[in-house]
Amino acid sequence: MAKFGALGVVSLGMFVGVAIGLTWMISAWLGRPVVFGYSEGPTQPIAFPHTTHVQELGLNCLFCHRNVTEGAAATIPSAGLCIACHKVMGDGLEEVEKLRDYVADNRPIDWVRVHRVPDHVRFVHEAHIRRFAGVKTVVEEWTDLKNPDVANEIRLGEALRINRDAAVGQTLEIAEAQVCSVCHGNVGGMTKVERVRSLKMGDCVDCHRDNAAPTDCTTCHF
Repeated sequence: MAKFGALGVVSLGMFVGVAIGLTWMISAWLGRPVVFGYSEGPTQPIAFPHTTHVQELGLNCLFCHRNVTEGAAATIPSAGLCIACHKVMGDGLEEVEKLRDYVADNRPIDWVRVHRVPDHVRFVHEAHIRRFAGVKTVVEEWTDLKNPDVANEIRLGEALRINRDAAVGQTLEIAEAQVCSVCHGNVGGMTKVERVRSLKMGDCVDCHRDNAAPTDCTTCHF
């Protein structure tokens, strides 16, 4: 009986552990943003077409995401920043009127988050922008990652995410705002923001290995 009781406790513990794991995985899959895999862009409380702001008006990422080159997170701009333009621009447009109502009522805008990493992961935008921005020579693959010249090079794979016309041997002058497309894709061409990379650990580790960045656990995990 004692053996059966101990076995029962172990079995129950295993069952509970599996149940918790499956519950977390299912909720992560169904939730937004999706932890595993990709998801089409969610519908936001206020439609924000990046196409209008980037392609038509010529704004870049840093115009709205102003602390990304100095801080850890890009963050969503405050409604106050949006209304600074839309106090006088966009009269009669439904989405602009929504924005004005939110601001007038002092209500927070509950944006649906699209990009997310787990809470135990530290991702500093500033370091990644610093790595890829500047004058870079496009290379197919590095032969010597310990060579200090690596800092002045960019692999073709990343270069094509920034400039689809990039070619090996070409010298690119990459602005800070252009680096965002390495992970986020061509957001300027999206009417609804969606994820273009998995942002799983394997994706991050592969990129770190390919770009001579540290891969020890403490680089990203607290």
